Amino acid sequence: MLHEESLVSGVSKVELYAAIRRDAHRGMSQRALTQKYNVGQKTVKQALANAWPSPRKPYPKRGSKIDDHSSWIDEVLRNDLTAPRKQRHTVTRLFDRLVKEQGMSGVSYDTLRRYVATRKPQILREAGRSPSDAFVPQTHLPAMEAEVDFGDVHVKLRGELTKLTLFCLRLSYSGKAAHRIAATGGQEAFFEGHTHAFRVLGGIPVGKIRYDNLKSAVDQVIGFSRLREEAERWTAFRSHYGFDAFYCQPGIQGAHEKGGVEGQIGWYRRNHLVPLPEVDSIAELNAMIDAWDVEDEQRRIGSRPHTIGEYFAIEQPHLASLPEDHFETGRWFNPRVDRYAQVSVRMNKYSVPAHLIGRQCYASEIVSGLTGEYPARERRA
Repeated sequence: MLHEESLVSGVSKVELYAAIRRDAHRGMSQRALTQKYNVGQKTVKQALANAWPSPRKPYPKRGSKIDDHSSWIDEVLRNDLTAPRKQRHTVTRLFDRLVKEQGMSGVSYDTLRRYVATRKPQILREAGRSPSDAFVPQTHLPAMEAEVDFGDVHVKLRGELTKLTLFCLRLSYSGKAAHRIAATGGQEAFFEGHTHAFRVLGGIPVGKIRYDNLKSAVDQVIGFSRLREEAERWTAFRSHYGFDAFYCQPGIQGAHEKGGVEGQIGWYRRNHLVPLPEVDSIAELNAMIDAWDVEDEQRRIGSRPHTIGEYFAIEQPHLASLPEDHFETGRWFNPRVDRYAQVSVRMNKYSVPAHLIGRQCYASEIVSGLTGEYPARERRA
C-alpha cells in the first residue's frame, strides 16, 4: 500500500506507475505527485505516458580477447562446411591451432567452446543450411489426408523370379491401406492403383493426398521446392475424382513427409511377401493381396488403442463419394501396321490381320496391366 509521505519499500515499479496514474486521473498535479511519491518529474512523466515501465537498457557488451581471433575462427568454420564430415575441426583442434598458429593467449578452452556453440549455427544459417531438424508428431483428421507410393517387390511368377511394382494408398488417420501389384510403375498402373483403392475404401479423401516426384504424375520439378509441372492426364484424373495433390520436398528432406506409406510398404513386404509368393499370374497375386488387406484391419499400429478397422469405421463415412462415371485409365494409340502385319506399342509388337498392312489403326488396348492379362483388340481407322 502506498502512503502519501513516501513509497513503501517493496512496491514494484508497475504498482508505483498505477498509483501515480490513478491520482493523476483524480486531478492531482505533477508537482503534487512528485512530492507524494518522492520521485522525480521524469518518473511521473513516464508513468503518465505508459502504464508499463520502459525496460532497463542493457549494459554495453564487454569485449573479450577471443574477439581478436573471431574472423579467423569463422573462416575455419565456413571451410568445414565443404570438408569431409569426419575431418572437420573439433573445439580441441581449433584451440590447438589458435595457440600454435595465431599466438592466442589468455583465452580459456571454455570461452572458445561457448563461442563456437553460438557461432556455428549462425554460419550454417548464413549458408542456407538448417543447424538442426525439429520434428513435430503429425495428427490427422478423418478422411482429410492420404499418402501414395510405389515399391519394388519380387515374386515367383510361373516359377521364375520376377520383379514387380507394389502400389499403396494409405489413409493417414486410420492407417487403412489398399495395395495393388502391377508389372511396372507406369502411368496406367498409377491410375489403376488409385481407382482400385478408391473402390476398396468406398470413397475419396476430401483433403489432400501426399506424393513424391513420381514420373506418372510429375513432368518437372520446378527448382528445389514443392512446385511441380503436372502431367496433363494426371491433372485430368485428379479433377475427375476431386482431390488435391501435395508434393513432398525433393530428396531426403521430404522423406518424413509421407513416412506413413513408406513404412507401410516396408512392413507389407516383410509380413506378406516373405517367403516369396509363388503364383501363376498377377491377377492371382492381387486376389491374395485383397485378402491380406482385409486381414490387416485387425492389427494395431504402434501403441494405438484401437485396430485399423475400428479407426477406419470412424473415417469411412467422412470420405467423399465416388463419381458415377468411369475415368479411362488406359491409353489409346494409333500406330501404323508394318509389312510384318504388326503394330508397335511401347516397344512391344502385336500381330494384326494381314489386310491391315500399311494402314493406321487404333492400337490394341492393353486392358489390364495390373492383372497380367493382355488381350488384343483392334479396329480399322
